[in-house]
Amino acid sequence: MLDNQVLEQCKQYFELIEQPVVISESLDESQNSQDLHAFLLDIVSLSTKLSLRQEKLGRTPSFSLNRDGDTARINFAGMPMGHEFTSLILAILQVSGRKVKEDDALLEKAKTIQKPYHFETYVSLSCQVCPTVVQALNALSVLNPNVTHTMIDGAMFQKEVEEKEILNVPTVYLDGKPFHSGMLTFEDLLEKLTGEKAQLNIDTNQPFDVIVVGGGPCGSTSAIYTARKGLRTAMVVERIGGQVNDTVGIENITSIPYIEGEVLASKLNEHLLQYPIEKIQRRVEKIEKKDQLIEVTLSSQEVLQTRTLILATGAKWRNVNVPGEQEFLKKGVAYCPHCDGPLFKDKPVAVIGGGNSGVEAAIDLANTSSHVTLLEFMPELKADQVLQDKLRSLPNVTIHTNVATKEIIGDTKVTGIVFEDRETSQQTTVNLDGVFVQIGLIANTGFVNDVLERNRVGEILVNERQETSVPGIFAAGDCTNTPYKQIVIAMGQGATAALSAFDYLIRHEN
Repeated sequence: MLDNQVLEQCKQYFELIEQPVVISESLDESQNSQDLHAFLLDIVSLSTKLSLRQEKLGRTPSFSLNRDGDTARINFAGMPMGHEFTSLILAILQVSGRKVKEDDALLEKAKTIQKPYHFETYVSLSCQVCPTVVQALNALSVLNPNVTHTMIDGAMFQKEVEEKEILNVPTVYLDGKPFHSGMLTFEDLLEKLTGEKAQLNIDTNQPFDVIVVGGGPCGSTSAIYTARKGLRTAMVVERIGGQVNDTVGIENITSIPYIEGEVLASKLNEHLLQYPIEKIQRRVEKIEKKDQLIEVTLSSQEVLQTRTLILATGAKWRNVNVPGEQEFLKKGVAYCPHCDGPLFKDKPVAVIGGGNSGVEAAIDLANTSSHVTLLEFMPELKADQVLQDKLRSLPNVTIHTNVATKEIIGDTKVTGIVFEDRETSQQTTVNLDGVFVQIGLIANTGFVNDVLERNRVGEILVNERQETSVPGIFAAGDCTNTPYKQIVIAMGQGATAALSAFDYLIRHEN
């Protein structure tokens, strides 16, 4: 089931197992059960501290993890391959006794929960966001005996997904009722359960030398460079890797022929851990220059002071801004075909956008959806020719160019899309179940307001040194007016911003 290279890597990880772990499988005669059994046999063959036994669980096929004599609190319904394979390895190590890698204050807070909570998370194995949520809930289950969690592969348990009308992942249920949809970190989870925001465990009496806002390739590079210069550095970040986490394959980083976005994000985090960088998991609400210092107001209303500031906040998906888009968000309207595409297996969908992202999304969705309708505003597709050729070769794809999306329609969920021919003004309605918006990105600079000079699309204006219109504030990457939004360019600009901030501090020492 698993190839030799993966098995060898897992064997090395399993040398860290502290106490024996029992894997209890619940199977029937189906092919899915046979595949899961073969998969688990491979897993238990890698360590003498792993054992496999039969047990009747709530879903079939599924399995649970526990130490012998303990009640199982972590369950996997389906086979956790793809991006969830890491969740399984981590869960085995944590159930065996390995410490959960979170802030000590958060770990203690997790142990104080006294109410019983039973979580279920519906995932797609191709979703890069899902593992963060699964791993957070698994960690809470390990830490607190009152909590249980089950990961459910939505593609394998499609009947459940359809009955619950789940149209995006990850979707979390608590005690059988909807609890959360989308990204959820360990800290977010605790805040949502307890109603209390974790306090910053850092010294805020003295200003930082530099604060980096953003944790993607650009922000991570900036923080590494400033830390290496000996500057007291903090990062305000929601998730390390940023939008890279939502990228399946990356093939244009020099010397790295291919890497998955989630793997690159993990490597960024590993590199950051080599330096004394304060990581603050918050959002920035406001920035303000006050005399020689810059004040950064966080979403928790805490205020940090810094001598220099580097903004590397990247960009987010651009909205098409038509009736129905917001009303049916997560009810058929989606922005990540890799995450939510599997939920539309054998169903008709539309893709809005004919650039590289849109055409790649349509090609991907055509593998699982019954039919894909692609809508492009311009008279011709804008994607690379090789992608266009591939798209046009697919029998279950219809392409409409020179059309304007007018409305996404539905009742409790999406049922269709209305578009208009820009030349004839004739409107067409297509019945479908999902709409994937792929019309580019918009800079994450809303919190900047009028503090910094921006262009008409909200990008921060910078010079060749990544300096903004305010001395001491620098910006880099996709949030700026750089003409090309590429990972390697963002990394280079992150380094430039860091070196410029260092140079600024040298020249403005008090």
